[in-house]
Amino acid sequence: MPNANEDNPSALSQVQRRAVSELLRVSPVADELARRFQEAGFSLALVGGSVRDALLGRLGNDLDFTTDARPDDVLKIVRPWADAVWEVGIAFGTVGAQKDARVDDVQQSFQIEITTYRSEAYDRTSRKPEVSYGDSIEEDLVRRDFTVNAMAVALPEKEFIDPYGGRDDLSARILRTPGTPEESFSDDPLRMMRAARFAAQLDFEVAPDVVAAMTDMAGRIEIVSAERVRDELNKLVLSSHPRKGLTLLVDTGLADHVLPELPALRLERDEHHRHKDVYDHTLIVLEQAMALEENGPDLTLRIAALLHDIGKPRTRRFENDGRVSFHHHEVVGAKMTKKRMTALKYSNDLVKDVSRLVELHLRFHGYGTGEWTDSAVRRYVRDAGPLLDRLHKLTRSDCTTRNKRKATALSQVYDGLERRIAELQEQEELDAIRPDLDGNQIMEILGIGPGPAIGQAYKFMLELRLENGPMGHDAAVTALKEWWAEQG
Repeated sequence: MPNANEDNPSALSQVQRRAVSELLRVSPVADELARRFQEAGFSLALVGGSVRDALLGRLGNDLDFTTDARPDDVLKIVRPWADAVWEVGIAFGTVGAQKDARVDDVQQSFQIEITTYRSEAYDRTSRKPEVSYGDSIEEDLVRRDFTVNAMAVALPEKEFIDPYGGRDDLSARILRTPGTPEESFSDDPLRMMRAARFAAQLDFEVAPDVVAAMTDMAGRIEIVSAERVRDELNKLVLSSHPRKGLTLLVDTGLADHVLPELPALRLERDEHHRHKDVYDHTLIVLEQAMALEENGPDLTLRIAALLHDIGKPRTRRFENDGRVSFHHHEVVGAKMTKKRMTALKYSNDLVKDVSRLVELHLRFHGYGTGEWTDSAVRRYVRDAGPLLDRLHKLTRSDCTTRNKRKATALSQVYDGLERRIAELQEQEELDAIRPDLDGNQIMEILGIGPGPAIGQAYKFMLELRLENGPMGHDAAVTALKEWWAEQG
């Protein structure tokens, strides 16, 4: 691969070594595919994020290619070679494939996308890009979102193609557009969110002219479908530096259109500065929640951390003694969370889980700092259900006080709660608390059939179980009969 930065040969050689190493690793698959395209009279090049990641030394097994072959020709070339082929993106010029290959004596599976040279543009009212095919790789690269994604490696000869200075920008860790940012964002307004996402994923800075265009054109994001916006937001939130991307969304005004609850947290402080900045607090909670993750990024936990206080602006009150209160902001916030996530087309299960975490994030504080009773522990576990572990993490993350003594005290109290849960779990099945009598037993004991009364009786027995723990069959029967007699 030829030099692209003669001014810094040592840095370049290091980048080149990484890239060559990465490309050699995937060569058994990439070169074999390229030769098939050559034999059919077409060109093939590794492109975009695959080249960027190769230069960064982090190329995975998801490979992106571009070609002058039209989709029908791509299918003819790929079908006999690949282990699986799919046509989900063929309307946009993309054919997907899977190829299993032995690399370095290890059997690996490669996910491949091959896209015909193309250009995309939105009109003022469309939510979908209009696709037209191009005839040159340079034409294809100029329509890419950022210069660091507008590089290619022609195969199998390994010729590096970088007409817009992507390698220099990669070295400088900056995001620029191949053409003007205004043209790029007009073609696809989602690229404004992608700028924030890549800044968060790669920890790159965004060029000033790109930030200016994002700010001027933020309203254009409205024509992009909620699903595409949601997917970009997920990638940003799941990145290594989400604060960086979220700050860019808020500062440019994009968040006003896609997640307005976030900038709304920048409450104006009262003149005595008696409450902390809720927006900054939220970003700290998100980062602290990330630090508690055990098995990789957790979308449910991260979105809950991001949205846990969105009910505060609507519930803020200035009390007579000068304090600022946010009574029931967790309840209001849970409803706002459900509404926003539904608008962004999140799955029902994720909406339910995140909303529940937002609703419960203050429950711990409602018990004060005293010794937790068995009843309180049972109710806490029952209400959290399968979200208990995430609720632990969210509650601990929500402490952002700089007062070390206060922070330590809160942590110790929560340690105590977790110990109480562990102790009770050894004695009882806390994860699936049920009454001592089931519905059929209740009907038999009371001598009545199905109906509202059975539901009321079951609820009474469940409350009794939560309050007293396991009662035993005879005591439960006695309690049920006494309750039924009181019902008249």
